[in-house]
Amino acid sequence: MLTVIWPWVFIALPLPYLAAKLLPAVTRQESALRVPFYAEASHDASQRISAQKRSAIRRLLMVIAWLALVTAASRPQWIDDPIALPASGRDLMLAVDISGSMAQEDMQLNNRPTTRLHAVKQVVGDFVLRRQGDRLGLILFGTQAYLQTPLTFDRNTVRTLLNETPIAIAGKQTAIGDAIGLTVKRLRHRPETSRVLVLLTDGASNAGEMTPIQAAQLAVQEKIKIYTIGVGADEMVVSGFLFDRRINPSQDLDEDILKQIAAMTGGRYYRARNTEDLQQIYADLDKLEPIEQEHETYRPIKSLFYWPLSLALVISLLIAVFNYLVVDWLASLAMKISGSASRRPIPISTPPTAPLAKRRGGNA
Repeated sequence: MLTVIWPWVFIALPLPYLAAKLLPAVTRQESALRVPFYAEASHDASQRISAQKRSAIRRLLMVIAWLALVTAASRPQWIDDPIALPASGRDLMLAVDISGSMAQEDMQLNNRPTTRLHAVKQVVGDFVLRRQGDRLGLILFGTQAYLQTPLTFDRNTVRTLLNETPIAIAGKQTAIGDAIGLTVKRLRHRPETSRVLVLLTDGASNAGEMTPIQAAQLAVQEKIKIYTIGVGADEMVVSGFLFDRRINPSQDLDEDILKQIAAMTGGRYYRARNTEDLQQIYADLDKLEPIEQEHETYRPIKSLFYWPLSLALVISLLIAVFNYLVVDWLASLAMKISGSASRRPIPISTPPTAPLAKRRGGNA
């Protein structure tokens, strides 16, 4: 459907006509010597008609350019048919820890050691693509928490932005409370029965303005369900100078706080010690039943102002740069079209010729 945003702009259409009628005419300086009459009479009728047609064509081009310019200023748009958005699903926020400890290489991916963040990117990325019908958002947190992707149906963008995230870009510490608080801010205006946060971390909260328990209390007030995931291996072999030793790379993980957050909000705590555990956790989260929401539609809108604007620009350039060439060509074309229909052959009469003998006798 074709529509215009500013139809009142068409009020400006008669402005050139009003300016020509109301404003005083431009006074031209007359020449000192007047051209003799025979110079004016030397132009035949066809030349005078051609000059009149030039003027008419020039005015017609300027009128078309003005109409196109006003049409472009009215902001014409083409609105397509309504497209229904998915009517079921959840508002699902993903909060991913990208602190410095996520660089720990205690995970396995394709039988090769890899960092915690790289394994999370692979598993969470697949989880994102499977969540059809959900609005997904992405929060990244380290020393500070920030919104990487607002709630959207564009799952590919969420996955791409997660994969492009470097470690410790938000700081080397962990602000779990701020990540939950930012989630509450983004979900508080969404339907109460569909607010879900999946929070993944490998450490304890040691930064931020809010404590995890304070943020969880706000989530309870806003009816946000939080699933917490603690990631990191329980045991890791480290090569030493004389012999290898075993350490616990997840000794900083505060499981008690994560369990308390999940219990307060009606969620669940998961422990991911390897990539297989992480995949199983997100497979369980995949079983969340979608909840019906209000139907939403949108209509794609395409701006069309550049078409009449381009036409006005082309006509203006033709008049300004190729004034006489274009106008003369159009005038001659109009004359040919009009002349071909009315042109008729004119018979030429010659005086009668007298007989040769009579002419000779008369001369004698």
